[in-house]
Amino acid sequence: MNKENTQPANFEEPSGRITRARAKALDASGRVLPSVKHSFQPDRKRALQENSKRAASDESKASTTATAGLQHKRRAVLKDVTNIFCESSNAKDIDASKIQPTTRGPVKKNAKVAANASEEILPVQEDAKTKLAEELSKIRVAESQEFTMPVKLEERKPIQQGIQYGVADLILPVWAFTKPAALQTVREKGEDMVCEKSGASKSVHIVDIDSNLKDPQMCSLYAPDIYNSIRITELGRRPSTNYMEKLQRDITPSMRGILIDWLVEVSEEYKLVPDTLYLTVNLIDRFLSHNYIEKQRLQLLGVTCMLIASKYEEVSAPRVEEFCFITDNTYTREEVVKMESRVLNFLHFQLSVPTTKTFLRRFIQAAQALYKAPCVELEFLANYLAELTLVEYSFLRFLPSLIAASAVFLARWTLSQSDHPWNSTLEYYTSYKASELKRTVVALEDLQLNTNGCSLKAIRDKYREQKFNRVATLTSIQRVGSLF
Repeated sequence: MNKENTQPANFEEPSGRITRARAKALDASGRVLPSVKHSFQPDRKRALQENSKRAASDESKASTTATAGLQHKRRAVLKDVTNIFCESSNAKDIDASKIQPTTRGPVKKNAKVAANASEEILPVQEDAKTKLAEELSKIRVAESQEFTMPVKLEERKPIQQGIQYGVADLILPVWAFTKPAALQTVREKGEDMVCEKSGASKSVHIVDIDSNLKDPQMCSLYAPDIYNSIRITELGRRPSTNYMEKLQRDITPSMRGILIDWLVEVSEEYKLVPDTLYLTVNLIDRFLSHNYIEKQRLQLLGVTCMLIASKYEEVSAPRVEEFCFITDNTYTREEVVKMESRVLNFLHFQLSVPTTKTFLRRFIQAAQALYKAPCVELEFLANYLAELTLVEYSFLRFLPSLIAASAVFLARWTLSQSDHPWNSTLEYYTSYKASELKRTVVALEDLQLNTNGCSLKAIRDKYREQKFNRVATLTSIQRVGSLF
């Protein structure tokens, strides 16, 4: 044994720190001063070994942490969100035991560990993406068939705490519920109604009139939603159908007809668009439905409503002075402006109103869907029949969409009696069966034939001109009542 490591029998392990004073006292007493260098060397070696083991364990923990962190962060991306939940998406999960909670610690070999971890995870991620692609393809097939069944609430599996999930489970499931009947769109209801009315299946041939996307003014992408919306609006902004009997005492339906017949001439004088004329009549009737007016001021109301409609519809509206001049200066500029303020405040500036002309464009487009070339006479004749209803007070009881559909029906019958004027395409886009148009079509035919001997001729003279192909002179040989 080495002499340096030998110690006398009377050696006593120092219990505290050896200072210079204590070492001197031990030397004076004859005790052997222990060698600090050699006595504490094993402890230092032991401490170094423990530190090396701790560092190695830290490195292993760091690698495990990096692997777990990468596994936890690398999630499969859900590229398509649908309302279909596939119950089999959780059937083939990735082993959840590989996913560990991330912890922070000293990572010395971060680059190498991350590279190794990514190499191990990539196959797993590729498998997860492949599975998700398969499941999403099944979802798209189910959506295209439109035969999804609602998932029962009892089949929903809640996520329990303390359970680890794979990469596929980390994606939130989307549950499928069928759309309730109350939330079906008007277009879906119209399609079902057309199929029920025609007594045929959904294979009935209906021409898509919105397939032409070349003309931006047709708003083909939004036309179905627009017309579904205005079909609801026409119900809320209708004038009263009996305001002459209940409210007005000084004016009569014949006075109203004379006023509108004169406004037709004014619109032709200033070359106003047809929408201005239709909106003018709508504003007059809505105002008279709740406001009493004397017959001396009825013409003032007429020119004021045409002034408002011109500002709304025209690119360059006539000035106030021009409307005063057209009345032979019967009313001053101040009176027209005051009446304009009164009408606008009463209507709360709600000027966006669907008129018969609004629906007529859509229905004429549907009527010409099966034609090889657009029929100009059909368009002129339908517009002529629709304008005849403006001067008739009795037509206020019909919806604008119903009048437009009836005008198209009678126009097609007038031009050709070989085929039935109503088909599945018109029935779909108008939402009216042929039997529902009977009352309006018969009343409209009486206006066309002038069976009542009406003396108001502004509209008839307008459509007798050559620019409208003289459609006011056309009549059908056989009465339309035979079709019902």
